[in-house]
This record gives sequence, C-alpha cells and structure tokens, in this order.
Amino acid sequence: MGTENSITKLENHARSVRRHIVRMIHGSGTAGHYGGSLSCVEILCCLYFGWMRHRPEDPGWDERDRLVLSKGHAAPALYAVLAEAGYFPVEQLGSFKRFGGILQGHPDMKLTPGVDMSTGALGQGLSVALGMALAGKLDGKAYRVYALLGDGELDEGSVWEAAMAASHYRVDNLTAFVDRNNLQISGPTESFMRLEPLKSKWEAFGWEVIEVDGHRTRQILQALGTMDRVSGRPGLIIARTMKGKGIRFLENKKECHSCALTEEQFAAVMRELEGR
Repeated sequence: MGTENSITKLENHARSVRRHIVRMIHGSGTAGHYGGSLSCVEILCCLYFGWMRHRPEDPGWDERDRLVLSKGHAAPALYAVLAEAGYFPVEQLGSFKRFGGILQGHPDMKLTPGVDMSTGALGQGLSVALGMALAGKLDGKAYRVYALLGDGELDEGSVWEAAMAASHYRVDNLTAFVDRNNLQISGPTESFMRLEPLKSKWEAFGWEVIEVDGHRTRQILQALGTMDRVSGRPGLIIARTMKGKGIRFLENKKECHSCALTEEQFAAVMRELEGR
C-alpha cells in the first residue's frame, strides 16, 4: 500500500508539519500542546495527503470523508495539515491563538475551514463521529468518518458507551485512531487508569482492531486499507507513538504535554527539524 514516491511525499509533509507546529506554538507567546500535537503528525498526514476524499477548495463538499479530532488540544497539528493541504494560506498559521483569528486553541468548525467538528472536551469525539457515520448510512452517502482519540482520553466513560453503540449498530464506515503515546497530562497512562490490554478490550467491544507504529506511514496506510474492507463492524487503529516526537529533549516526557520553549530552545529545535 503506497509507492515509495508517495511514502516519501508523506514523510516530507510530516517534517514540514512538525516545523509548522513548533513555529505556531512558539509564536503564540504562550505555552502550547507540543507533545500530543507532535505524536499524531503521521496519522493526520496519511489521512489528508494519502487517504481521505476531501476538497480544500470546497470544505463543505457533502461527499467528503470526515475527521473528528477528539483530542482537540492537538489542534496545532490539524491546523498545520489543513494549511499544507490548501484550506487556508500557510502564513495564517502565525495567527494561532490570536484574538479574532480563525485558529483558536481548540478546533472551531465555525471559524476554521476544513474543521468538521468543534472539539476540546475530551471523551466526546467518538460519539460525534458515530453520529456522523450513522447519518451517512441513513442518507445513503459513501463517505467515511475518522476519529482521532488520545489514550488518556480513554479514561472517559463516554468513549466506551460510543464504542458499544458503534458495534451494536454495525457502523462499518467509522474508523477510529488511538494516539497511544502512553502519557497523559499527569504522567504515564498506566499509572492512573490501566488501559492494557487495549487491543483485547476493543475487540471485546466488537471492533476490528489493528496495531501499528504510528510514525510509520506505510503501516498506517496498510491499516487504513484493511479497515476499508471490513464489513459489519467499526474499526480501530492503535497507533503506537511517542509524545513530543521530533524534539529530542522533550520526547516521551510528560512535561511536553503543554509547555513553552525559550528562544534558545526554539532555535535549537528548528535547526534539528530542518536537519542542520
């Protein structure tokens, strides 16, 4: 799944998106969600540049595939991808968190072209995605719905209610991702609410489940292809990732969930991301 050329393009997009994320958050002058934004970059790049049917020139196209960024604090990653895809000029990323701008701290579907759902309150995105998928089936539409959840978000009971309902209604046009970076705001996920064995739990709820390396675009595309062929049940892709991926001194540290970089750190990070 995916030619060498297409894989290379996706990897180039991922590098560019990481640079956008760092510039965007640092330029806002406030602390920002580096960790969870950087860990889901390859997932979003595969969806928007390698898989989903969408039209940047027509964000409201009725036949488009939908994405619900349930982990709404990773908005910088989504904004960077949308800008790279052409939904709005890349230069507009510099307005992140600015009063009156279109790029708020969490996604707002009424402000930002390409955002399919306003999110931020964790635990709600899968329910919304399920509703979208059910609506598509009732309307006879061919679109698919994707939801991206954080692993700490799985502490919320509403996620599991939606998981049961999606299986019960055999919603096979719904594919969810779990960004499994093993850290939440307070520390390791397993220290606060044990999630493992995560794959078995979702399978017990009636889902088709695949585990992938969430930073390997080829594996993500192969999993998406498999999910498209699943009939009669929803699909879950558990993406094993690293929080803060791409910033070596922040990788796999809970402190990067939301933090600020000094000017010296910012300069060093940009040199690292630009390969210098």
